[in-house]
Amino acid sequence: MTKIPTHVAIILDGNGRWAKAKGLPRTAGHVQGAKNVEKMCEVAYHKGIQYLTLYAFSTENWKRPQDEVSAIMQLLRNYMASCLKLAKKNNMSVRVLGDMTRLDKDLQERIAELERVTKDYTGLHLQIALNYGSRDEITRAVKKLGTEIEEGRLNPEDITEDCISKALDTFEIPDPDLMIRTSGEQRLSNYLLWQLAYAELYFTPVPWPDFDEAELDKALEAYQNRDRRYGLVKEE
Repeated sequence: MTKIPTHVAIILDGNGRWAKAKGLPRTAGHVQGAKNVEKMCEVAYHKGIQYLTLYAFSTENWKRPQDEVSAIMQLLRNYMASCLKLAKKNNMSVRVLGDMTRLDKDLQERIAELERVTKDYTGLHLQIALNYGSRDEITRAVKKLGTEIEEGRLNPEDITEDCISKALDTFEIPDPDLMIRTSGEQRLSNYLLWQLAYAELYFTPVPWPDFDEAELDKALEAYQNRDRRYGLVKEE
């Protein structure tokens, strides 16, 4: 029987390199990459994937040239509007992971509206990691737990893995079964470090704008051929 992962996480890498290879500005790669997100959300849902988490903008991406960062932020504004229409059309719930406080207020408001309107949709659950870094996420989670201890709502000896998981941005979302990174790099780049503890990792040289249904099928086939084990117990 074909086993489809419940949750797939993807590092959307290679937009800039895709554009450079075609003699286009890097921003053209980001535009094409955003278009591909919409297409692949529908593909993933029809494959039976229930949760899809996409690494869109990391805490380190602020170090990129200012004109590129500004272009990405404007692209995100536009995407939030189109994503709302796509979510309504496809019954897709959307949640944004990361520290929203550094984003402009209007973008924060668009994100809040998107999450509010789509929270009860029952199709694909899409998570967008935006101004996200796993070490930052874990640091914020530790601060939350520290505040609960300080206020007397939590005893230090009662802290469990479940407590930590519930303090992360991904609370109530199952951990990824499969992580895909496009464009050839083979590292996690500060992405979902806690959540990917038992995930299968798949790396492809294909840049994100060219990643399509056929490429997703290759990743799913590789996943299905893995001998999944948790604590030396094979997954049935």
